[in-house]
Amino acid sequence: MTETAIAEHGIIGDLQTAALVSTDGSIDWFCCPRFDSPSVFGALLDEARGGLFRIRPAGVDYTTRQMYLPDTAVLVTRFSTEAGAGEVVDFMPPAGTTATNEHRIVRMVRCIRGAMSFDVEVAPRFDYGRAPHEMHLSEHGAVFTSNGSALTLSVVREPEDDRKARVELWGEDLRASLELVAGDVRGIVLGWGTDGPPRAVRVAEVRDLLDRTVHHWQSWLGRSTYTGRWRESVGRSAITLKLMTYAPTGGLVAAPTAALPEQVGGERNWDYRYTWVRDASFSVHALLRLGMVEEAAYFLRWLGDRVREHVGSDSGPLNIMYRIDGSSDLKEDVLDHWGGYRGSAPVRIGNGAAGQLQLDIYGEAMDSIYDAELSGLPIPVRGWSAITSVLDWVAANWDQPEEGIWETRGGRQSFTYGRVMCWVALDRGIRMAAKRGLPAPVARWTEARDEVYRQVVDRGFHTSRQAFVQHYDTDVLDASLLRMPMVGFIDGRDPMWTSTLAAMDAELVTDSLVYRYDPAASPDGLQGSEGTFSLCSFAYVDALTRAGRLDDARMAFEKMLTYGNHVGLYSEEIALTGEQIGNFPQAFTHLSLIDAAVGLDRALDRALERGRHGDVTAAGA
Repeated sequence: MTETAIAEHGIIGDLQTAALVSTDGSIDWFCCPRFDSPSVFGALLDEARGGLFRIRPAGVDYTTRQMYLPDTAVLVTRFSTEAGAGEVVDFMPPAGTTATNEHRIVRMVRCIRGAMSFDVEVAPRFDYGRAPHEMHLSEHGAVFTSNGSALTLSVVREPEDDRKARVELWGEDLRASLELVAGDVRGIVLGWGTDGPPRAVRVAEVRDLLDRTVHHWQSWLGRSTYTGRWRESVGRSAITLKLMTYAPTGGLVAAPTAALPEQVGGERNWDYRYTWVRDASFSVHALLRLGMVEEAAYFLRWLGDRVREHVGSDSGPLNIMYRIDGSSDLKEDVLDHWGGYRGSAPVRIGNGAAGQLQLDIYGEAMDSIYDAELSGLPIPVRGWSAITSVLDWVAANWDQPEEGIWETRGGRQSFTYGRVMCWVALDRGIRMAAKRGLPAPVARWTEARDEVYRQVVDRGFHTSRQAFVQHYDTDVLDASLLRMPMVGFIDGRDPMWTSTLAAMDAELVTDSLVYRYDPAASPDGLQGSEGTFSLCSFAYVDALTRAGRLDDARMAFEKMLTYGNHVGLYSEEIALTGEQIGNFPQAFTHLSLIDAAVGLDRALDRALERGRHGDVTAAGA
């Protein structure tokens, strides 16, 4: 059997974990009770051994369409056959901000017209398929148990419904069929950590859960201040970022999946179900641009806890990533019994890059803190104390080799982007201290900041290439540097920057899609290649905007929108074929879409305003 393509899925979630649902009506990925827990359904990585939960029309040809209810995380998969039309409505009621083992996936099945028969297949594979399970069938459903964990399947039906589902047992798995006519509503509620046996769930109860879930999401997105040209795409990206947030701590995972390949058949298969300081900081920055202040407050508390835990550590005040609860045990392992997505092995869980030194994280964290304060969030006394300890460390340690933003495994270098972000960290701290009169060794921070700036300009700019380069000992270009104008290190129209952008146009950009760097020119310690990196493609839009190339920026942005999947979701990368590859959906991509849209909107509005007043010059960002 062949795994369903990465992008043929939508995502549902309850703010503590998430599930991917294919256009074929199959839940192919679900970890419980948290994002970083072992999988229960993992067919996305191995359909034969990973486990799935599928509901689809029985024994007939059908067409399928998938959509979200507007401004929600409620996913609707519609099926059409010659005999009728029906749909499966999938959602997870929000679990709240208290960590819990109780989670529910609601799958409401409706016949819209004619008559339809649906096949149901429930085949869990606990602990990444490593733990056996037992199934206990009862009048109202079934319970699947494994090593103290349990999935409870409860049937949705009315008391007067005397039509019994045809049930078949396949070992410890379950297959059933549902016969429906127009107007019928049935379904299944799958619960994790629930007490008691399966029960008959009434349709009215499911409708109430649906209404409350819809209201939750529409109310949340209604707080957005964005009213620009791309509201639907920006709204979907905002919801996707929120779906990847672990509500009890505010930690945001880089993606809800693991081991989806950056090159099909290759070894670049990483576990992204953790909170990267970088990714989460970028996400806070993007959500703040939409007026979402509460998310920033939660994350900053999470970040402050991490800093206080590591004060005085020889490895620096922050790790590059953590588990969503803030713990740092991310030991990398391989699931040898799984074949991987389309044969892409090894299937990795955990992440061995957790111990790397990446200096850029301090700039990204400080930038998000600075933006949060500008948005009205107060910085408490203990928070400022933690910030000063971080910046003291940065001032003393910025000038050392590191692994860099892309987590290369080819050895430490003096990466230009890492130096730029050290400049950002110090610059934001200096600004905050001056604005609020806070105690700080501002003279020392200023001396270090200025030294970083001079070094980047002197050594990070390659004179023969007329471009800023990946690190000081190479002439290789790196798309991470597209963020230099965004963070204010250099103006978007500065000649040193426009020549850098021209060099990237010639070497890293292909029809508006952007490669991170050339692995052949700058070995990263790994075999194989990768696709274009969607974070960089949207960052390219922002760089074009800040360079005043608004027509180019808009065209690049509109082209990128065509690479989203059928419900507006993006993975990490895009292959030469146009296929989405890498972990999915990817926070990096969705946050950079928001940044690009907001910046381009503002620039286009300013250009229109200037045009109305007779000034036809291009507008910058």
